Amino acid sequence: MRGTNQFSKGGNLMFYVKENINDSMEVTVEINDENVFCHCPRCGAEVSVDFNEFFGDTEFDLFGTAICCTECSRKVRCEK
Repeated sequence: MRGTNQFSKGGNLMFYVKENINDSMEVTVEINDENVFCHCPRCGAEVSVDFNEFFGDTEFDLFGTAICCTECSRKVRCEK
């Protein structure tokens, strides 16, 4: 809720997602290696994403990156 957010006063160092639920309530969720996911662009399966794998890549584009599931990744490698 507004005014009671522990992070608003310089608390923990982290990345987080903030979403307004309505005029008086918002949800703040820490982004970590256990709660970031995407959908495989080939089959739609949910894929866990570890941003640590991308931080050193200067070409990384969060909005232009697609991550395949393990099964589809195998298929793509075999197609080449």
